Amino acid sequence: MKKPLVSVYYYALVAMLFWGMSFVWSTILLQFYQPVTIIFIRLVLSSIFLFSIIFLFRKRERILRKDMKWFLLSALFNPFLYFLGENYGLKFSTSTVTAVIIATIPVFSPLAGYLAFREKLRWFNFIGIALSFCGISVMLLTKNFELEVSGIGILCLAGAVFSALMYSILLKKLAETYSPLYIVAIQNLIGVFMFLPLFLFLEAQQAFTVVPTTEIISSFLFLAILASSLSFIFFAHSVKILGVSKANIFSNLIPVFTAVFSFFILDERFSLQKILGMIIVIGGVYISELNRKRIRP
Repeated sequence: MKKPLVSVYYYALVAMLFWGMSFVWSTILLQFYQPVTIIFIRLVLSSIFLFSIIFLFRKRERILRKDMKWFLLSALFNPFLYFLGENYGLKFSTSTVTAVIIATIPVFSPLAGYLAFREKLRWFNFIGIALSFCGISVMLLTKNFELEVSGIGILCLAGAVFSALMYSILLKKLAETYSPLYIVAIQNLIGVFMFLPLFLFLEAQQAFTVVPTTEIISSFLFLAILASSLSFIFFAHSVKILGVSKANIFSNLIPVFTAVFSFFILDERFSLQKILGMIIVIGGVYISELNRKRIRP
């Protein structure tokens, strides 16, 4: 199998950086808006940004009729179900805890990749995934080794993890025919119409009472352009080259980025235990990549 270009790993890394930051930006916005409002505005801005690029650079593609169901199904899992689980999970926990739970995606990715595409992983990869999961667990535990997370939050985040796995499988299928830019643009546009009824009936009245500030506007723009647009394009490219399991391994880095930026921006606690967890996570990602040349999707 041809060795992937080094650049594909940078794409995956940058995607995780922006997604790690997204929890911080969402936490800021949750002080002013409800979850559905944040997701809806985020997707509207992202769709405008992506389709502006498509029409400006003439990147429009023709969607085959047989693929429409895959676009609709993938959009159902992400952005619709994934963002609902993530944002409501974030509402009932902290940005770092949310990122840690979301980062368990790679633990289940090998099974999803095997069932869908018969992707094969060697023992190096499983050791790396297990080590990363241990690091995530260390970051979750308190000094007294207790896990204090809302049950509702955990349930919502578990749903987000499942949705992300299903999305990865569908994304792999679509990425064989369409460009990452066009895939993400169409999925986000479909997501806008999926969230529109929820926004209008549940949160629109409250949303219009908020006076936008510089902090609110910048957070929405960062979420829309970096987290909901560029990150998904980079991730789609990574899935196309590396496969579902290998691309999702980088998700272990999300809580590391989130914890660092939460400390500086949100003043979240940054203990020695959390630092140790980050080191273990990074070590797990490194080990999982040691044997990449022998992996045969």
